[in-house]
Amino acid sequence: MKEFVITEAQAETAVLVGLITPEQDERKTTEYLDELEFLATTAGAVTVKRFTQRVNGPSQVTYVGKGKLDEIRAYIQAEEDAEREVGMVIFDDELSAKQLRNIEQVLRVKILDRTSLILDIFAMRAQTANAKTQVELAQYRYMLPRLQRLWTHLERQGGGSGSGGGKGSVGLRGPGETQLEMDRRIILNRMSLLKQRLADIDRQKSTQRGNRGRMIRVALVGYTNVGKSTLMILLAKSEVFAENKLFATLDTTVRKVIIDNLPFLLSDTVGFIRKLPTDLIESFKSTLDEVREADLLVHVVDISHPDFEEQIRVVDKTLSDLGCADKPLMLIFNKIDAYTFTPKDADDLTPVTRENLSLEELQRTWMAKLNGDCLFISARERSNIDELKQVLYARVRELHVQKYPYNDFLFQHYEE
Repeated sequence: MKEFVITEAQAETAVLVGLITPEQDERKTTEYLDELEFLATTAGAVTVKRFTQRVNGPSQVTYVGKGKLDEIRAYIQAEEDAEREVGMVIFDDELSAKQLRNIEQVLRVKILDRTSLILDIFAMRAQTANAKTQVELAQYRYMLPRLQRLWTHLERQGGGSGSGGGKGSVGLRGPGETQLEMDRRIILNRMSLLKQRLADIDRQKSTQRGNRGRMIRVALVGYTNVGKSTLMILLAKSEVFAENKLFATLDTTVRKVIIDNLPFLLSDTVGFIRKLPTDLIESFKSTLDEVREADLLVHVVDISHPDFEEQIRVVDKTLSDLGCADKPLMLIFNKIDAYTFTPKDADDLTPVTRENLSLEELQRTWMAKLNGDCLFISARERSNIDELKQVLYARVRELHVQKYPYNDFLFQHYEE
């Protein structure tokens, strides 16, 4: 695992690699690489170069074609000749063990994919025992099918027990293979222990959730870095960690919120992202229980992001995968203070795109599409927060009366 860990103190340089395919055009690839660069920055790496290749699909052997791989190697060599070391090459999709092994043999630098990079960030962000356990389990899930590649990597450097000090695959075929199976067994046993530990934590959390009384549960969900934690601070009047980096929040934070004497529970959950590793979703199921058990989901969207509609689709799909697609939901468009657009010239006859719409036009479009069930706010500037509180109050009260009808007299008392 240590092979993949990046610390902010290292500030290594990184090269990014992505593909342009029939399913992913150049614009989309650029957006994905922008996000990958943000991930690299969050992990403490500095991006110095990007490479893209137009292909029908990724090569099963080396992800990119041989010519493109040679081009990347030539760039790395030129940087080394100029005494500027390239610390790593990061690929925008998850790589198989075979791809990793073949790419390493050519490039001879540290190779990461999007999944291992996200795992690194999660490992950096994990603070509680629960988060650390979930991250460690996800790391083992990722590592297990790649053990052979890790042993080959050690063998090429002449390291690792069981290599016999030999070179190539000769030493690996003997004691190394036995060691490989031993490591596999150790990891499987460790994973079993971690799963049991998470099950124990989950039982404790279930008990805690059961002891929270008869209050409606509201969960903030959304893409990573859309401002959920900032909104949490405003509504709960309580300090929680908020930072302009991806995955600032790993552990679910739950706070009691009171609006006009109506109490409810508000939770801030881990942000979603495109190409979120399956291993992470599986490992973080206990954290996402707050989403599954919520009575109301508040989907926070960064309207200033050029691809916010794609982010909405990613979150909707993740919620569907969690079995939460039918839950009551509010859509909150945040960061209206940062929204920009490009007006069309009067003689421009090309079709109007989202980038040409003013904020007012965009509001009318989404309000009509969702029958008015959305709001436009700026958590940073505190714009329209009072309106948000009023709408939240109405929705929570409605849900509370439905769930606990015998408590309706409380609301009558509040209004008297």
